[in-house]
Amino acid sequence: MKFSISRDSLLKPLQLVAGVVERRQTLPVLANVLIVLEDDRLALTGTDLEVEIVGRVQLEQGGEPGQITVPARKLFDICRSLPDGAIIDFIEDDQKVTVKSGRSRFSLATLPASDFPNVEDSPQDLQFNCAQQTIKHMIESTGFAMAQQDVRYYLNGMLWEVSQGLLRFVSTDGHRLAMVTNELDIQTPELKQAILPRKGVVELSRLLEESDDNVCISLGSTHIRATTDNYTFTSKLVDGKFPDYERVLPKNGNKTVIGNRAELKQAFARTAILSNEKYRGVRLLLSDGQLTVTANNPEQEEAEEQVVVDYAGDSVEIGFNVSYLQDVVNVLSSENVRFTLSDSNSSALVEEPEGGDATYVVMPMRL
Repeated sequence: MKFSISRDSLLKPLQLVAGVVERRQTLPVLANVLIVLEDDRLALTGTDLEVEIVGRVQLEQGGEPGQITVPARKLFDICRSLPDGAIIDFIEDDQKVTVKSGRSRFSLATLPASDFPNVEDSPQDLQFNCAQQTIKHMIESTGFAMAQQDVRYYLNGMLWEVSQGLLRFVSTDGHRLAMVTNELDIQTPELKQAILPRKGVVELSRLLEESDDNVCISLGSTHIRATTDNYTFTSKLVDGKFPDYERVLPKNGNKTVIGNRAELKQAFARTAILSNEKYRGVRLLLSDGQLTVTANNPEQEEAEEQVVVDYAGDSVEIGFNVSYLQDVVNVLSSENVRFTLSDSNSSALVEEPEGGDATYVVMPMRL
């Protein structure tokens, strides 16, 4: 195998592919990236057996075809250290790969391509196309609420729910819930649910661009695949049942508060400074036209912020984890935020008042 490529063409796909590769591996070949050259099309593949990414690069001129695996991290570090605009020559000879650029020369150990695992193709039950930025926006609107290393392994991921004309993402860690729904051209006779693991969610979000370019989503019983012009992303699905999120959505909230998002964001950020570092609790005291946010900590320090809000009704005091409130106001893009709740023991429903596509639930905490 022999080919030449510019550093700038190789760096981004190599970074995304190498990002999937885990530093500690059970199989030595999993630390490598698979390089396949056919005519003038170069394909780079990285996998950890859960998630696989294939990046495709068009060469300016063809080379000698072949396939080999080389250490992913070392190859990426070499390419990154070369100057902008550098031309890189790859030559494979006798199970060694030589990487040359200008006066730099590197010789890398290889493993045969036949050792590289292939994520099996499962039959795809459902397929649809949409803009890359749609999926990216939906992931960014909900991803923060995924659990991390929860024993309830099905919470360490994101629910994708597909029905006729609708795509919905839901994530929850048991203390808060994020849900976003979009109308898309999806033809399916029945509701289909799949749980994408946390790593798959993160890698897919990195892969997608803020553009109208299409991504093709294929959903099978054990795998999900996303294909763009330059990449193919495949991930195993979590084998588990996601909780019934509809039951978590508060239905009978009779107190509605509308406040300026920027002001609330600043108030939460400032009171968080003096909240208990472990529990992160703040008190929200609602009265006519005003929201008072207070926090204190074991050192007897206190913070208080007053925000003018649109609220008329009985006074109510409720405690929340301030980090959860911050996460929600950070991902919303509207000028105002609407909170709906019923009493001091009930969850708060947080939405954009102008009817956005996302809904958030934050459970209260006892202070």
